[in-house]
Amino acid sequence: MLLRFTALCLALLAALAAPHAQTFAAAADEPPAWLRQAAASAAPVYERKVPAVVLHDEATVTVGADGRIRTVTTYAVRVLTREGRNVAFARIPYTTNSDKVKELRAWLVYPNGSVKKYGDKETADVAYVDNDVYNDLRAKLILADRDAEPGAVFGYQATTEERSHFSQLSWQFQSRLPSLLSRYAVTLPAGWRSTSVTFNHAKVEPTVSGTTYTWELRNLPPIEPEPASPSAANLVPRLAVNYGPEGASSTPGSGRVFNNWADVSKWTTELHDPRVEPDDRIALKVRELTANAKTELEKIQAVARYAQNIQYISVQVGIGGWQPRAATEVFAKSYGDCKDKVTLMRSMLRALRMQSYPVLVYAGDPTFVREEWPAAGQFNHAIVAVKVSDETNAPTVIQHPTLGRLLFFDPTDPHVPVGDLPHHEQGSLALVAAGDGGALVRMPVTPPEANRAERTAEMELTPDGKITAVFRERSTGEAAAFERGLFRELPRPEYRKVIEQWIGRGAAGAQVTKVEPSDASAEGRFALDVEFTAPNYAQVMQGRLIVFKPAVISHHERLFLTEEKRKHPIVLNSAAFSETVRVKLPEGFEVDEVPEPTKLDTPFGTYTADYEIKDGHLLFKRAFTQRAVTLPAEQYKSVRDFYTRVRAAEQSPVVLAKK
Repeated sequence: MLLRFTALCLALLAALAAPHAQTFAAAADEPPAWLRQAAASAAPVYERKVPAVVLHDEATVTVGADGRIRTVTTYAVRVLTREGRNVAFARIPYTTNSDKVKELRAWLVYPNGSVKKYGDKETADVAYVDNDVYNDLRAKLILADRDAEPGAVFGYQATTEERSHFSQLSWQFQSRLPSLLSRYAVTLPAGWRSTSVTFNHAKVEPTVSGTTYTWELRNLPPIEPEPASPSAANLVPRLAVNYGPEGASSTPGSGRVFNNWADVSKWTTELHDPRVEPDDRIALKVRELTANAKTELEKIQAVARYAQNIQYISVQVGIGGWQPRAATEVFAKSYGDCKDKVTLMRSMLRALRMQSYPVLVYAGDPTFVREEWPAAGQFNHAIVAVKVSDETNAPTVIQHPTLGRLLFFDPTDPHVPVGDLPHHEQGSLALVAAGDGGALVRMPVTPPEANRAERTAEMELTPDGKITAVFRERSTGEAAAFERGLFRELPRPEYRKVIEQWIGRGAAGAQVTKVEPSDASAEGRFALDVEFTAPNYAQVMQGRLIVFKPAVISHHERLFLTEEKRKHPIVLNSAAFSETVRVKLPEGFEVDEVPEPTKLDTPFGTYTADYEIKDGHLLFKRAFTQRAVTLPAEQYKSVRDFYTRVRAAEQSPVVLAKK
């Protein structure tokens, strides 16, 4: 996680929680009136696959003149199916050094009217991000999934306090679940004003009473998950709110106001640049790292690898978690979060007299950031942009109109080398923080040929249907990063098991005799050699016919999109795959039937498959290319037809007949 403000926004996207301004008027052990009313409300009849319906999702935020924000959350959800029991939980995030969860209570109202109460004894305090060594973002958690049953209503109410560094708020009107009532209210000090922007929905105008602004939507339908669809954050209605004294850029109590992206750039630069200056120890380390580097790119690669290897630990030091630690401190302690890694790498580059800039990006969803709302809180991650000369060429270099040629790199991702970017950052809107000259830019998208897996396979088929196979796969770009991640993050026995399962999906009962990976991360390459045998792979019919599929092993890009209808756009990533399979045919058999060659060419992808018989061998070649593109749902039929034909070609058998 990068920052407290963004972490709270992520919490709204991940949890089915939301804020509201009711008080605990009911008796302590009884549900409050708002929950009783929600539990008694009727809801439409939904399809069986809808697990739950949100009955009440409301928040009131009270902004104090001193910058403190008090939020009261009320939320109620009715469980519709057994699978829906896992929505019966409350998770309230907070940052240990600046936020407080003042109160959290929950109730489960059973269909027969009986009630179970949850209070302090049932509340856990947990790390919000469970895969970090340390992170000061935590959450108060109540789980009621084991107690819930279809028809039960789970509700909770929480009060939190925080200090905001921005005069900006955000609200998501729903999760993927249907919602009968979603309401967001903001009460401001006297003389303050609010404006808002609505995403993924027609503009929601607030009702205004004094200095209280209330936005409301009702009867929101479910958002059905679909493969390769946009994230929920780009499908459900979202609200962005600006507030503050009219005409003020900032006041001691109102927090920072951003009027445009240049304001965000200047503010970010002010936080980062003073903490980049290298000391003698950093300069000495840089000379050591780059002693054998001959080119500009080799120097960048050397310091990039060092920054990648710094232990990721998130310890926030101020300004709501936005300010990085000084590069000298990060170097001395050899740990830091994403913005700390960026600061250290920039410091090392400065020791080489190379200019670089911090870049704010939203990791996990390249379409999340919206240009119409200048806000630092839209980002959750930091990477670096290095100014390079014409001698340095890579797929992740762009030409900036004023800053020159910029090479983007993510020093937090341990598997993606210089010259590549994680796919979930490619194509996103990112902020290059360069003072007055900073602005939003579109991150580069690597072409399919930069994310390629190439495979060769030698197979021998015997008359009894057994195959013995040796295949060699060589990957680059995101394909290599995927393989590298498996190899580095899994224990060796688990890694081998994953490979065996992958082989077994295409060749049932396969016995893997060799798994030999080789990681050339500095060059962005990964190699994998595998040998296996599979008894009874081919069908043998009375000793006279042998039927088998030359496409033994699937490629990692799944051939999906099988549903007949589609509601949401289709999001495809850049990828390429090719394979050449050489099959030695069994003595005494000849090819009786081979599939027709396949050639598909569309704006979003291509596929070819062809066969050749030569010198007692069958040569099978296939190639697949997928371009990074988002297509409207109206084009789904053409996309589905493409993958249907690819699947058919992959499943097509070859028939051998006895001579």
